Amino acid sequence: MGIEDASMRNGRALSDQWADSVVVRPRTTEQHITVNKRLVLGFAISILTLIIVTAIAITLSVSFERCAAESSGALAANGSSNSKWKQSRDANISHRDSEDGQQPWRHLRLPATLRPRHYDLRLSVSMENFTFSGEVHIEFECVHSTKLIVLHTDRLEVDKVLVYSDSKKAGAMRIQRRFHYQPKQVFVIALHREMKPLRTYKINITFHAHIEHELLGFFRSSYVLNGERRFLAVTQFSPTHARKAFPCFDEPIYKATFRVSLKHESSYQSLSNMPVEALTSDEDGWVTNHFSRTPRMSTYYLAWAVCNFTYREAVTDSGVVIRLYARPDAIQSGLGDYALHITKRLLHFYQDYFKVKYSLPKLDLLAVPKHPYAAMENWGLSVFVEQKILLDPDVSSFSYQMELTMVVVHEICHQWFGDLVTPVWWEDVWLKEGFAHYFEYIGTDFLFPKWNMVSCCAEVSAIVFSSFHGAALIRMLANVMGQALFQRGLNDYLMTHMYGNAARNDLWNKFSEAMQREGKDINITQVMDRWTLQMGYPVVTISKNDSLDNSVTISQEHFVYDTDAKIQNPELFNKSFQWQIPLTLAVGNSSHISTETIIWVSNKTGTMSVVLINSTSVRLSDPHAFFLFSRAGYLPQNVPLQMISYLSQETEFLPWHAASRALYQLDKLLDRTEDHSLFSDYVLKQVEPKYHKLGWPATSPEGSFVQAAYQTEELQREVIMLACSFGNKHCHRQAVSLISDWISSNKNRIPPNVRDIVYCTGVSLMDEDVWEFIWMKFHSSTAISEKKVLLEALTCSDNIFLLNRLLNLSLTSDLVPDQEVIDVIIHVGRNPLGRHLSWRYFREKWDILNSRYGEALFMNSKLISGVTEFLNTEAELNELKEFILTSGGESAPGFARAIEIVQANVKWHILFQQQFYRWMRKALDG
Repeated sequence: MGIEDASMRNGRALSDQWADSVVVRPRTTEQHITVNKRLVLGFAISILTLIIVTAIAITLSVSFERCAAESSGALAANGSSNSKWKQSRDANISHRDSEDGQQPWRHLRLPATLRPRHYDLRLSVSMENFTFSGEVHIEFECVHSTKLIVLHTDRLEVDKVLVYSDSKKAGAMRIQRRFHYQPKQVFVIALHREMKPLRTYKINITFHAHIEHELLGFFRSSYVLNGERRFLAVTQFSPTHARKAFPCFDEPIYKATFRVSLKHESSYQSLSNMPVEALTSDEDGWVTNHFSRTPRMSTYYLAWAVCNFTYREAVTDSGVVIRLYARPDAIQSGLGDYALHITKRLLHFYQDYFKVKYSLPKLDLLAVPKHPYAAMENWGLSVFVEQKILLDPDVSSFSYQMELTMVVVHEICHQWFGDLVTPVWWEDVWLKEGFAHYFEYIGTDFLFPKWNMVSCCAEVSAIVFSSFHGAALIRMLANVMGQALFQRGLNDYLMTHMYGNAARNDLWNKFSEAMQREGKDINITQVMDRWTLQMGYPVVTISKNDSLDNSVTISQEHFVYDTDAKIQNPELFNKSFQWQIPLTLAVGNSSHISTETIIWVSNKTGTMSVVLINSTSVRLSDPHAFFLFSRAGYLPQNVPLQMISYLSQETEFLPWHAASRALYQLDKLLDRTEDHSLFSDYVLKQVEPKYHKLGWPATSPEGSFVQAAYQTEELQREVIMLACSFGNKHCHRQAVSLISDWISSNKNRIPPNVRDIVYCTGVSLMDEDVWEFIWMKFHSSTAISEKKVLLEALTCSDNIFLLNRLLNLSLTSDLVPDQEVIDVIIHVGRNPLGRHLSWRYFREKWDILNSRYGEALFMNSKLISGVTEFLNTEAELNELKEFILTSGGESAPGFARAIEIVQANVKWHILFQQQFYRWMRKALDG
């Protein structure tokens, strides 16, 4: 429906796009005047009528404007009875309301006037031409009087709109205007009369759209089976893409129930969050699946898929049906059996841990060839990219199995933290992700206790603190509270907020209440606000106090990675920042260790008495953290390397893993310097004793995983990787020998746990024929994990032509899954010979890459970080800045972080490179 073409509105000339001219007011009824013999009387009556109608129009217009302004700011006064919903909507009230109240479609958040209750969504999906049409019936409640219905749509063509009242008055309500406002992805319906509070209404919208190739909203994908290309369509609605599939109130707070119906060709099947309630068939060969009504849930957890997959099934003791859907050949080969098995166990585990039952009658796991993320935890229909859920035990390594396991553990946790209880707004999404990351270790330890995941959880959390900040904070809380109180607090939180929304303070309050019931007066909110609302995190320094016997001085300060930034922006690094830090303290030596105690560090500095033991020693097992401290200037450059010098005596996997991360980071900084060989020699000096002691694994894989061997196998793998990466000749010869045996015998006897190392080393050292052999195997392999390893090995070549060929093929052919395209570009950049190639390719293809992955923020940031992290000269920094300006990349979320990293790289070379190499020479000479 068109918009009136007016050049003036309320005495103000139009100054913006057509949407600025939209003002909703009653239309003046055209008067048809019949001229008869009483012309004068008729004319007088017509003038009087015109005056009356004009007065009514003005009155209604003023009333509408007042109503519109009230609708934007209504929640500032007496709001909804649902306090959580009200609190969220309060946050939506903008300072612009007074001047922009008539145009709530311009705001970031939807107006607080309506609340959806139920969606009846009917879709007809054509897999022939990749289109779909639909009709959605939304039942909603009016919270505050308004004439406006504002909801989200994006890339949808709206065909018809009808609005009905719950009153006995028959017929649809009159619609004054309707239009789409693309800047905020909303569809606006202005009614002739206003809706009243506490009454329910229904809106019916018919629409149609394309099933997009882009991996968001309702998108399509494909795979090849027996030489035939087959298609599927699946949804990805998080965070704000449900609006691409149907008109909806697409914000987390707007929970409602959903009833979905999917019509499609009978050669396909369809899935959704709930089981199929009924199936109807048409004479034209199409079928319709009618799915049961969902519980109250947010729009971004709704999901459906249309495919021709097959499945394997398991049933829990409580009757929950678990199905894993995948390509028919993958199901037939049993590639989904492992994930299906652990999912069944995990549902039992989480139900017992949280003391809250899984809420749905079924849980489907869907393995798709392409997806913007590793997985998505849609309630009852979790979607995984194939590489993160399909496992072939004959060719998959321990590390691949562990990664897959942790992804599944993570997503099943979200069925409670995310699906059942959902964050009020995106500012608290870190909380649900933090819990899922934390339970990756707890849940995996339940599945495989001999993997020793929980005992190393603290160290792992420290190692990956920057990436898993939320998980580290939750682990800290669990340690302070103790497991029993921690579980009790979680149970109270889930029971109180199930099927609703919650903010971080709701969780902190439940933890505080659990502590107080046990007589422990700790205000968790006060503690956690320091960690979640202040920028960054602290550095704690503990030093022996020489002036007092048996005492230590403990101080805290704000950790700043770039000290120049602290000088340039002092207001961002407030010296008053303080944290309440629960410090677990134990002292001991080789013969005795005291009982652990928790002390609270709340001040900038303080002194504490400690009973020290003679020959007290500390074992520091995270060289990576000390590398970060040295890069930021908190420690001398030689400290991390001195710590690494004890590695040959180290027998545990985690210290080696932490050390290797630090060494690879240093290698990226140093590999283009003249003295890089000094660094390689130093690393090999520390690694070779352990390498020769551990040797290589057996060349004949057993075909199954042995739990007890996990830590030993991973330690051996880590040492072999370091040895081959830094140029150990024996490691190189062994890798070449294994590759040669594979080529000559056409039988792969390379142990799965070191295949990635062997493939990469062989490709980098051997001729072009080996690259072609690996490329051929990538094409022919059907094992998902093997294809991933083969593809990454191709990026190890020292032939620029082959690397360039791989980059082009990965982006332009369907042979490489979208998830792997980014990995190819990043891995080429990690190859010293391919770093500038990767960076140049990224810049040349930015428009294509950004259009494909721009809205998938995680993938976008991962790509930007991967191709820029090695840049370390002033010229490269300027090149990066210029590219950001000329490409319009200022809004891309990863670029600001990339600038910080490259600036830090440049600074390190200026300040520390010479000092670093001076120490290195002394260490090697000694």
